[in-house]
Amino acid sequence: MTRSPRAAARLLLAPLLAAVLPLATAAAAPEWRAPPDAQVRAMRRIQCSEVDGQPAIYYWHGYAYSRVSGEPDRVLFRVEGMNIRACGPLANAKGPADFRLVSREILLYEDPVTGEVLREWRNPWTGKTVKVIHVANDPVNNNFGVVGRDGKPVNYGFDSIGSQWWLTTTAPLFYTNPLGGDFQQYVGGTYHATEMFNFFGDTADLTAKKRPSAPARVAWQRLSKWLPWMEMGDRDGLFYTNTAGRKLDRFEDLSPTMRAEIAARYPEYTAPPPLDDQRPNETSWTYFKKQLAAAPR
Repeated sequence: MTRSPRAAARLLLAPLLAAVLPLATAAAAPEWRAPPDAQVRAMRRIQCSEVDGQPAIYYWHGYAYSRVSGEPDRVLFRVEGMNIRACGPLANAKGPADFRLVSREILLYEDPVTGEVLREWRNPWTGKTVKVIHVANDPVNNNFGVVGRDGKPVNYGFDSIGSQWWLTTTAPLFYTNPLGGDFQQYVGGTYHATEMFNFFGDTADLTAKKRPSAPARVAWQRLSKWLPWMEMGDRDGLFYTNTAGRKLDRFEDLSPTMRAEIAARYPEYTAPPPLDDQRPNETSWTYFKKQLAAAPR
């Protein structure tokens, strides 16, 4: 689940308060609406918790594939990811429900058969063995408020049947590549990707008084050019992932593989960033650029 600096791609859920609107019948899947303030409060319950600073964790896993003209798609990697986050007050809030989300995330690339975390990978197209750079984006922060970027009240629409809600969000990404130079508009190389999110949950959990956080399930797909560490240059082809997961009840519910990696290489990922974190967001490409710059020549 590697994300862009675009806030629109940061877990864009669309919650609905069951107390505000009646449940839909099983025969229809209408778009539900709620007042902006109620939507933002429910969003916070799904994103993290109504308790300031209380950690929440999302976990997902699946596979990554290649698509090259003239050949069958290949399974390249098993992937698994986690994002640990917390929510708190938003400075300069325009409404009482507005909140700030701070998080950091990991995505591991693993052998598709054994599940072993890869340190090196032999590129089947170039024959070269390359170092695998896993995703370790810190931070990935975002603001949520009753007023959207367009200056209008927020309105997240989603579908429902019976007691279940779901949302499908597609985030096309097209911007200057962090690895490029000053002449990308002339020679190409613009970062071009699409992230696709599907979220699911029980409407009763959005207002349950017994807990400050709402459980949620997530499916995440991503379509992009080759990963930079694959050293594919401008070769024809695409890289895509298909994963699913959920919000965990506790850190110990992460897979043994993920917990071992965090203990050995990413110890700060046992907790979210501080609520007042103002660092610029990291992406898989900016993180790779830093790793490349730090590597011995």
